[in-house]
Amino acid sequence: MKTTFITIVLYFFTLLSFSQTKILSWNLENFGKSKTDSEINFIAATVVDYDIVAIQEVVAGYGGAQAIAKLAAILNEKGTKWDYTISEPTSSSSYKAERYAFIWKTSKAKLKGKPSLEQKFSQEIDREPYYATFEIGKKTITLSNFHAITKNKNPETEIKYFKFLPALYPESNLIFLGDFNCPQSHTVFFPLKKMGYTSILQNQKTTLKKECRNNVCLASEFDNIFYKSNTLNYKKSGVIHFYAKFNSLSEARKISDHLPIWVEFSLN
Repeated sequence: MKTTFITIVLYFFTLLSFSQTKILSWNLENFGKSKTDSEINFIAATVVDYDIVAIQEVVAGYGGAQAIAKLAAILNEKGTKWDYTISEPTSSSSYKAERYAFIWKTSKAKLKGKPSLEQKFSQEIDREPYYATFEIGKKTITLSNFHAITKNKNPETEIKYFKFLPALYPESNLIFLGDFNCPQSHTVFFPLKKMGYTSILQNQKTTLKKECRNNVCLASEFDNIFYKSNTLNYKKSGVIHFYAKFNSLSEARKISDHLPIWVEFSLN
């Protein structure tokens, strides 16, 4: 009887573990050969407790893919199996081409199909989103990893095309995440919100100033995750103030000028 009870408890916690998923998104600012081993180790220690990690601003040239492989190798040394996928360079001609990456725990998520960059709007969006579909339990989500053009280049001129994506991929449970260089309160997000999408963060700044002033270290509300509320059971979300572990913002900014953002959820 005792053995049966323990088995039931273990089964319950296994189901609970699978039902709860934690996604982290992080713009890692020129993630490539400029990142030292100690910096990549710090990044690994920061993301290790999450299940799927979406990364923006991976260097398109030599060093970007290698840095992602090194990050995955370090994570694999921490007792859990991780896998990863890296996009081709974005098709940007007028701005800086980059890569995207996903890293995930194979015990928590299974990659379905081949990830790909957005094709239809690749001319309208400089760094077109990178899609990857993951099976969690017996349900799937499709993550749209995105890094918009900078604020002074008017990122809303790109984000306005996102309202067409749910209809373009009607079979996909789309989750938009990344660095939008634009606050969620901007009117460009209204069409998505009317479709039932909501952001995990509101009025939360996610970028670092060059130096703290009067204990204010954050600058802009740029990073976010948008999900459709009727397909995802939101648990909690937040940002990681990783810079607090450094003596100065200039040291912290060697890791990134953006905070990691995260959400925990289960699928309906």
